[in-house]
Amino acid sequence: MVRTVRFHELGGPDVLRVEDAELGAPGPGELAIRVDAIGINRAEALFRSGNYIQDVKEFPARLGLEASGVVEAVGPGVTGFEVGRPISVVPAFSMNDYGVYAERAIVPASAVLHRPESLDAVAGAAVWMPYLTAYGALVEVGGIRAGDTVVLTAASSSVGLAAIRVAHRVGAVPIATTRTRAKAEQLRKAGAAEVIVTGEEDIVERVRAFTGGRGAEFVFDAVAGPGVVDLARVVAPGGTLLIYGALSGEVTPYPGFDLGMPALNMRTYTALETTTDPERLRRAEAFVTSGVRTGAFEASVDRTFDLERIVDAHRYLEAGAQVGKIVVTVDH
Repeated sequence: MVRTVRFHELGGPDVLRVEDAELGAPGPGELAIRVDAIGINRAEALFRSGNYIQDVKEFPARLGLEASGVVEAVGPGVTGFEVGRPISVVPAFSMNDYGVYAERAIVPASAVLHRPESLDAVAGAAVWMPYLTAYGALVEVGGIRAGDTVVLTAASSSVGLAAIRVAHRVGAVPIATTRTRAKAEQLRKAGAAEVIVTGEEDIVERVRAFTGGRGAEFVFDAVAGPGVVDLARVVAPGGTLLIYGALSGEVTPYPGFDLGMPALNMRTYTALETTTDPERLRRAEAFVTSGVRTGAFEASVDRTFDLERIVDAHRYLEAGAQVGKIVVTVDH
């Protein structure tokens, strides 16, 4: 029996319970891991509340897509991992099948990466999802190049901060947006070439002015909803609007017709496009590991909570005040 976070009904953070649950042994293609730290993702809050792209199939349900720890047992048919090896788990599975909010967990070996020696447990739980998401969308899917401009919404999120650094890594120019001025200076320090405070400034005017009227080759949007119309206005001809989140919770229109059918590419993206494709994941792992090794990439951790305070961690996530990743640590 291991301490495990489960929920027995849909709802807010208060439905989360730390309970004893059976772990079992890893099956074919699986690893048993000791969990040392857990990266908290908004997808988990959406799953818990019934607003995710997947519905909860049965209760009690588990949570958790991203963690770091150590291999404790290797299932049949698994190669490349040995007991005692430091690892990180990346989002590459359904939370209906696996969950890492626990002191120990069973996970698919295909979702596990070897953790670089330079990363401690907290960094190992915080670095992968943001950079895999940003790399997969902007580099693998978008083909971003040196000199391109990318507009980043929700830029103070862990993915937004990673996207700033990924843009710099390839020679592109990141423009960060934020609703209030409170986070503007932190975004500049993180490397944003320009920060637009959307609660006070017109994003279309600011982006057009910054790019000399050209517009941005990419917009990387975590918000969706009606705001995509203005975001589409700032996309350069032939550019791409990539939507990877739906923080607005509102219906998202297709803006092409209202804007006179410009040469606009618009598509959704999730990290699963990268993490469930072995070749893409191999390239992404190499890209992120290289950035970590050279110091170009780092884990942006806002705050840590103990596993017993998982409810507080989810409340903090939903308050939206964080800059970077929220991480939950596990005492053993």
